[in-house]
Amino acid sequence: MSDISIPKLLKHKDYITLLGTSLGLVALICACIGSREFLSLGFFLITISLGTDLIDGYIARKTKTVNDMGRELDSLSDSLTFGIVPAILTYQSFKTGTLFDLFIIIGAISFVIGAMLRLARFNILKGSGYTGVPTPISALLLIFYFYINYFYAFALGGNTYPFLEISSYLLPIFLILIGWFNITAYIQVDEKDKSTYLLVVVLGPLCPIFGIIGLTSPNFIISVTISIFFLGFFVFGLTWITRGFILFFIKRRKTTNPSQ
Repeated sequence: MSDISIPKLLKHKDYITLLGTSLGLVALICACIGSREFLSLGFFLITISLGTDLIDGYIARKTKTVNDMGRELDSLSDSLTFGIVPAILTYQSFKTGTLFDLFIIIGAISFVIGAMLRLARFNILKGSGYTGVPTPISALLLIFYFYINYFYAFALGGNTYPFLEISSYLLPIFLILIGWFNITAYIQVDEKDKSTYLLVVVLGPLCPIFGIIGLTSPNFIISVTISIFFLGFFVFGLTWITRGFILFFIKRRKTTNPSQ
């Protein structure tokens, strides 16, 4: 057995990964507390973790310090921060207190398993581009879904006002779909695609900004405006996924019929 110590295996960018993991753990504690304010804080922390995920990848590429330890650590961190924690936060946010919650639990489990399977496949496959929806984008979709409802409810009655009832009933289907989006081979997107860049690098940082506003008790107009913004982000994310499907089938058709 190797006697190499953990500090010798870690690079500088790995400590940023661990920072993101720590934020995910705090977000998990927020989910356990369960109050609306702490759930909003939990989703806010996940958005910060999205930033650390981008930064550690950027540093790894620029400093050429991509290593096996970092690759495994990154996947484990993503499983927690962008799989397990968003699923629990979402369940706590939309549970109904009825037997229907069993369906939300099934959806949450599907979401987590999809995220974990995608990360495991990513570690064993080599090549450019994305096969299946990356787990950070899956987490973003749940963040959008939460904040659409959060700011809508806040505009009408504050932190105690209920979310849209239909959101809870649609949630199991949505969670199962995202879990499948993670693992399907029918979505393939170039990692340098501008729409991917817009979704992760531009829309991602807007989430913590709006999250901070949510923690400051905004008025009716601001709350409604931000809810509409997140609805737009959500639609854009679904459009990005649909585009991934279309690009896959176009690519496969060209491969099958090269003369066309």
